[in-house]
Amino acid sequence: MFDTRRQTLMQIEARSAKDAVANQMVRNKEILGSMRSLFKRQPPTAVITCARGSSDHAATYLRYILETRLGLLSTSLAPSVSSLYGHWPHVEGSLCVAISQSGASDDLLSVVEGYAKADVTTVALLNDCESPLAGLAEIVVPLHAGRERSVAATKSFIASMFAALQIADCLQPGLVAIDELQALPDKLDEAWAIEWLPLLECLMPARGLYVIGRGIGLSAAGEAALKFKETCKLHAESYSAAEVRHGPMALFDRGFPVLIFRQDDASARGIDELASLAVASGCKVFVVGGQTAGATNLDTVSASALLSPIIQIQTFYRAVNELALMRGCDPDHPPLLKKVTVTL
Repeated sequence: MFDTRRQTLMQIEARSAKDAVANQMVRNKEILGSMRSLFKRQPPTAVITCARGSSDHAATYLRYILETRLGLLSTSLAPSVSSLYGHWPHVEGSLCVAISQSGASDDLLSVVEGYAKADVTTVALLNDCESPLAGLAEIVVPLHAGRERSVAATKSFIASMFAALQIADCLQPGLVAIDELQALPDKLDEAWAIEWLPLLECLMPARGLYVIGRGIGLSAAGEAALKFKETCKLHAESYSAAEVRHGPMALFDRGFPVLIFRQDDASARGIDELASLAVASGCKVFVVGGQTAGATNLDTVSASALLSPIIQIQTFYRAVNELALMRGCDPDHPPLLKKVTVTL
C-alpha cells in the first residue's frame, strides 16, 4: 500500500499547470499574433484535429469551441487513415491542428507530413519543440509545460487546452475576455486547493463508474475517465449526457457511481435533467459545477463556460492522485504504460 501522504510526480506536475498557462500568455504572444494575421488573410474553411490519449481530449475541447462559438466545421481525423491505409482525406483550405506532448508518434507525423504538402495549414501544439513533429508543422505553438516525468499527463493536458483556446481566439479575436485569461493561473491555484473527499470515499471500493459531460465539458469527462483507468485501475466510461440515454443508462442502479462535469451554457439544462434522473435511479451522483437535489455537489471555482473544463479538471487531478494512492496504485508508473507512446 502506498503512503497516501507522500508527494507524487503527478501531484507536483499537476499543481504547476498554472505556470504553463502563465508562460504561454507571456511567451507565445508573437506566435499568436502571426496566426491572427494569417487567419485574417486566409480563414480556414474547416479544422481537422489529430491527437491521441489526453491530447485527443484537448482536441475535443477545441472542436466544441470552434463549432459552438465560431460555427466552424471541425472533425477529428483518425491517424490510422494515413499511417496504416495511406490516405489523406481531401480537405484543401483547411487547418490541421496536431496536439502532442512528445511529438514523436509515427501516426501523427504521417498526418502532418502529408498535409504539409497539400493546401492545408498545419499547426502543432507541442511540449517538446525539438521533436520530429515540430520539424514538419508550418506553425509550432509551444505548451511551455516543461518536462513531464509522471506517465499520467496533467500539466501538459491543461496547457494543451489553453493553447487550443488561444487558437480559437486567433480565429475569432475577443472570444475570451483578456481579464478572464489573465485570471486563469490564480483560478487554477484556487482549484487545486479544493478537496473532493466524498468522491474519494465513494470510489475507494468501486469497480466502475460513468463520467458524464456535454459540449466543451465532454473533454473533461473523457480525460477524467482515462485517468481513473490509468492511475487507479478503476474502470470508467465517459459519455455525453445525451448519448448516455441511448443504451448506457440501463446500468443506472442503486449505488452505481456517476461523476458529472457541468458548465453554465446551453448544455446545462440537459445535464441537470440527467443528473436528477440518475439520482432517482439510486445512483451515487457527484456533480461538478451544478446544484442537483439528492446529489453530492462538489465544490469548484466559478468561471465562464469556456474556462470551466480547464478549472474543473485541475481539481479532479488532485482528487484522482489521492484516490490512486488510497487504492494502492502508483500514479506515476501505471503498469504496461510508458511516457511516450509510439503508435504506428
